[in-house]
Amino acid sequence: MTENITSVGGGGKSDAGVSALTGRTGAGAPAETRGKTTIADGVVAKIAGMAAREVPGIYNLGAGMARAFGAVRERVPGGGAGAVTRGVKVEVGERQAAVDLDVVVEYGVSIVDVAGGVRANVISAVERMTGLEVVEVNVAVDDVHLPDEEEEAGPEEGRVR
Repeated sequence: MTENITSVGGGGKSDAGVSALTGRTGAGAPAETRGKTTIADGVVAKIAGMAAREVPGIYNLGAGMARAFGAVRERVPGGGAGAVTRGVKVEVGERQAAVDLDVVVEYGVSIVDVAGGVRANVISAVERMTGLEVVEVNVAVDDVHLPDEEEEAGPEEGRVR
């Protein structure tokens, strides 16, 4: 019987970028450990993005250009699917993951406290949901959202109805 392990496909294999959790095998092994579970990098990125957005003081994720392109993409039908992972980059290894986040914080909040909260929430969510050890969460604060700033509005209404 083998113990639970995590491995990543790589080395030119078609399953590169996918984490695989392999359980014990054999008739004596518990049912929940028989077989293989794979976790794609995109899954870890979505979990990290959602966890970061839950932290009070986070206005948005993504650097300026990524947010601008994302706003355009969201207006196109079916184009908003990448909004959760905008500003999120992950690296997944055999048993560990590292996360890089680009964030925009609300004006007036303690950036140090918000970054600490983001780290704690992302680590907790990724480790709980995937079983991977998160070795680091790097937070890059790209902008501060001021209360009187508005997101770029959609096209103006036409003069004629």
